[in-house]
Amino acid sequence: MIDRLHLLREYVELLKNYGLVAETNLTEELLDKKVNYVSYNSQDVRYDTLFICKGAHFTVDYLLSALEEGAFAYISEVKYDKEAPDAPYIIVNNMRKTIALAADLFYNQVWKRITITGITGTKGKSTTTYFMRFILDEYLRAQKKPLSAVISGIDNYDGVINEESHLTTPEALDLHRHFDNAVKSGIEFLTMEVSSQALKYDRTMGVTFDVGCFLNIGIDHISGVEHPDFEDYLKSKMILFSQCKTACINLESDYAKMALEAADGKAQRVLTFGLRPEADIYGYDVEPGRKGISFRVKCDSFDEEFRIGMTGLFNVQNALAAIAVSYALNIPLEYVKAGLKKARVSGRMEIYTSRSGNLDVIVDYAHNQMSFQSLFESTRKEYPGKKISIVFGCPGKKAFGRRKELGELAGKYADKVFITEEDAGEEPVMKISEEIAGYVKPFDCQCQIIVDREEAIRQAIETADDNTVVLITGKGRETRQKRGTQYIDTPSDVEYVEKFLAEK
Repeated sequence: MIDRLHLLREYVELLKNYGLVAETNLTEELLDKKVNYVSYNSQDVRYDTLFICKGAHFTVDYLLSALEEGAFAYISEVKYDKEAPDAPYIIVNNMRKTIALAADLFYNQVWKRITITGITGTKGKSTTTYFMRFILDEYLRAQKKPLSAVISGIDNYDGVINEESHLTTPEALDLHRHFDNAVKSGIEFLTMEVSSQALKYDRTMGVTFDVGCFLNIGIDHISGVEHPDFEDYLKSKMILFSQCKTACINLESDYAKMALEAADGKAQRVLTFGLRPEADIYGYDVEPGRKGISFRVKCDSFDEEFRIGMTGLFNVQNALAAIAVSYALNIPLEYVKAGLKKARVSGRMEIYTSRSGNLDVIVDYAHNQMSFQSLFESTRKEYPGKKISIVFGCPGKKAFGRRKELGELAGKYADKVFITEEDAGEEPVMKISEEIAGYVKPFDCQCQIIVDREEAIRQAIETADDNTVVLITGKGRETRQKRGTQYIDTPSDVEYVEKFLAEK
C-alpha cells in the first residue's frame, strides 16, 4: 500500500505550480476525490485511477478501456471530448514533466528513503552499475541486510521485481515504483544507470541522487528521435549534476572540464577519479592478465592494490568509478576490494574458449563508437598478433550515425566482418546491414551480411582458425530482438556461442 493517498486537487495544484495545466473540467466534488492509482497502461487500471494518455502508439481506445476499468479522470495533451464527452480531464502542455511530478506525488517522494547512486556515460554504465552492485552486496551481506537494488540496461531488481530491462532508465512511473518496492523490501541502497534520454525527457525529474557519477561521453544517440546534435546530448548528460549531492567525475573524459564546471555550485561535493595523479581517486600500476586486471589506487585515506576478475583494460576506469562512488558512500575498503574481485557483468567481456583451448570468443555489449573503439584496442593489446572476426549490427530508427562509425571501425580493426540483425524494429534488417557494409567495404577485410543472427554467429565461429579472436557484440545475454513494434524472445548470444563452440 502507498503510505498516503492524495486528493486530485493536489495533483492539479502541483501541475499548475509548474505551469503545466492548460485546461480542466473538474468539479469541486471531483477535486476532493482521492487518487487511488496513477497509470498510463490501460491494462493496469484500478478503481479511482488517474489515467495518463501518453506514447507514440497511444489511441483513444486505450483511454476508453481505462475508463471502463475504473479510471475516473485522465491527463492528456489532447482533449477527447468527442470520444469521451463525459470524462473528467486535465489537459497539460508537457506530458513528460507531468508524469514525473505525478509519480513523485503518488509515491510520496519515496526516493528520499533510500540511498541512490546514478551513473551516466556513453559507455561503461552497466559495468560500473554492476561493480557497485557486487560491492554493496558484499557490504550488506556481512550485515545480514537485504541486498541492493539495481536498475540497468541489463536488468532491474527492486526486491519485488526481477526482470530483463527494456529501457536503460525506466519511465518515471515505473522508476518510482521500483523505488517504492525497494523501500518496502527493506533495501537501503539502489544503483541505477541514468541515460541521456532519461535526463533530457525528465524521467528522473525531482529525484536527488546521493551520488551522481559521470564516466565519459562520445558521439552517440544522435538522431531525429533522440538528440538532434552532440551539443544537446552533452547538455542532457550534464543535467545529472543539478540532481546529485556528490558528483564523481572521470578525469580521463575529454569533457571532464565541462563536467567539473557543470558540477561546480550544484553538487555539494565533487570527487574525481582516473589514471592521472591529480585525481582524488588515482589509479596506477595497471597489470592486465588473461583472467583479470590488478592495479593500485591512491587517495587521501589509502594506497592499496585492487583486482577485477574481468578482462578489458577499459574496465579499470569503470572500477575506479565504483571505488570513487564507494568512497563517497563510506563503504569500508574490505568490501570494495571483495566486490570488485568477484564482480561479473552479464554480457560484458565474457570469454568463452573452445574445447581445444585455441579459440576465444568474446561476448560483449559494445554497441557504439566509444565501446567499439575500446573493445578493439583492448583485444589488440590482450591478443597481440591474432586476427579478429566480429559479428554485429545496428538498431532501427535511431542512432543512425552508428552505422558509419561502427562500420568504419570494424573495417579498420577486423579481418572478417559479419553484419546481422540487432533490434532492427520497424526497419528492414537488410537495409540497415547494407548501409553498414557500405562503410566496411573500403577497408581490406572480408565482409558478409547474414541476416539471421544465429547463422552469423555460427559462421563466425566455424570459419575462425586458432589464430583468431571472435567478437560477438551488441546483445550480450539479452534474450529478445525488437522486430516491428514487438520484442520477440530469442536465444542469447551466449547460448549461441556455447552451442557452436561445443560443436567445433
